[in-house]
Amino acid sequence: MLVIASHKSYSERKPLPTRTTETQMSVAERAIRIGTIPGRPRPKLEAVPPPGQPASLVEYGTRRWLVVAGVMLAALLQTIDLTIVNVALPTVQGNLGATVDEATWVLTGYVIANVVVIPMTPWLQLRFGRKNYFLVSIAGFTIASLFCGMATSLPALILFRVVQGAFGGGLLSVAQVVMRETFPQEQLGLSQSIFAIATILGPSVGPTLGGVLIDNLSWPWVFDVNLVPGIIAFILLARYMRDNGKPQRAFVDVTGIALLVVAVSCMQYVLDQGQHDDWFSDQSIQLCTFLAVAATATFVWWELRVKQPIVDLRILRTPAVTAALAIAGGLAGIVFPALLLLPQFTVQDLGFTSTLAGLLIGIRALPVLLLTMPVARLTNIQRFDLRWLIGGGLAIAGIGLLWLGGSVTTQSDLGTLVLPLLVVGTGSACVYSPLLVAVMRAVTPDAAPKAAAFIVLAFQLGGSISSAGIVAFVDRREQFHQAILAAEATISRLPVAQFLQHASPAQLAGLVASQATVLAYDDAFFITGVLALLVTPSVLLLARKKA
Repeated sequence: MLVIASHKSYSERKPLPTRTTETQMSVAERAIRIGTIPGRPRPKLEAVPPPGQPASLVEYGTRRWLVVAGVMLAALLQTIDLTIVNVALPTVQGNLGATVDEATWVLTGYVIANVVVIPMTPWLQLRFGRKNYFLVSIAGFTIASLFCGMATSLPALILFRVVQGAFGGGLLSVAQVVMRETFPQEQLGLSQSIFAIATILGPSVGPTLGGVLIDNLSWPWVFDVNLVPGIIAFILLARYMRDNGKPQRAFVDVTGIALLVVAVSCMQYVLDQGQHDDWFSDQSIQLCTFLAVAATATFVWWELRVKQPIVDLRILRTPAVTAALAIAGGLAGIVFPALLLLPQFTVQDLGFTSTLAGLLIGIRALPVLLLTMPVARLTNIQRFDLRWLIGGGLAIAGIGLLWLGGSVTTQSDLGTLVLPLLVVGTGSACVYSPLLVAVMRAVTPDAAPKAAAFIVLAFQLGGSISSAGIVAFVDRREQFHQAILAAEATISRLPVAQFLQHASPAQLAGLVASQATVLAYDDAFFITGVLALLVTPSVLLLARKKA
């Protein structure tokens, strides 16, 4: 009885908590505890970031490609608009009753606003949040495009173009950073190669698309064409893009902003109007040059002194970033002068149609599309030194330009120009995306927006400086060659005498002018190729370190 009672009293007691061992658990219980089902693989859990650090923004599957589609549309809005309006300028001038000088402000105002905002984008992302700023930039650019197409006077069009350029300044550099964060680190080469398509392809597509719209529709369509892509990009990114964190309070560097506006505006005015006003023989060019130099020097001094600068110049202490700026500027010196010179030369001097000239520019961009994936695979090889790819690309592009400069004549046809341009495009395809990968590997994630903004700025300014310089160069060389040829075209020379037997002196003068123009373009292509070769050694400053 005692034994039974003892047993009963023990059994009535509240059982002590026990820890169930793994061997005592059933298969179903273990599946519930660890979140798996027998026979199926255990799911991969997302790493939880330490407190105070943002979660990973890497996307997978369909969601990633929807974000990529939105980002690429936004980037193409900016890059296409750099050149699409150029072909519409004569039509705009005629329809709005403006002079050539007045109409050029449609281009100048856009570029000035664009270049002012680009270096400020890292601060704007920090202050308002990357997603908020990106969406506002897309919406503002799209709405400004709508008003540009509705403008009925030149002042209104210039005003809306300035607004469009200000919002467009936030598209490219933010797009590059978003692409970096959307892909995992091991696919950095792929993300930057896809982004490079928009950067290189956009300026090449712009003239072709603009010519088609002008020939078949009307000039407002060069602005209205932005509406549908802008709306789609906004919807996709508003729905699927994740933000990198909450907006932060940031000091507003009013002095830095004012100095930046003065420096960039004056410099861009000199670049755009210098050739027309005979450069430094004009007082306005002299004044703007002085203001640009003084404001730039003061801006650098101020930004290095203030604790929270609007543009953090300290990122330039990284050798890889500094080298990337030189290479990006050199690449812009290859891309933009060709975009400027080829349509003028082929249409005015070789008699090409606008469509054929646009096709020629599109041919130059073809290798960029074809080589994007192979180049991305090379950048993902950990032991591969990207400096060889970038340097080789610059050298190939330089050789193609030298070839182009040596093959252009008054009798050149499409076949004569295709092969050299394919070589130039092949070299360009091997430069930009590996350059972006090298820079993104060399900087921390926090510094990535600053580096991206400076690269976009270098590409933009490099294009402006090289375009202004090449126009002045062609004009000077044309005068030089015409003076030489005119001195040789005398009646005492047998070929000249034979020509004048069945032609007039006016035809002889026209022939001399035509030959002088071709020789000037030859020199321009040649000097651009030399520039590409001179920039090539700067790749040695890029980091050897891999990902």
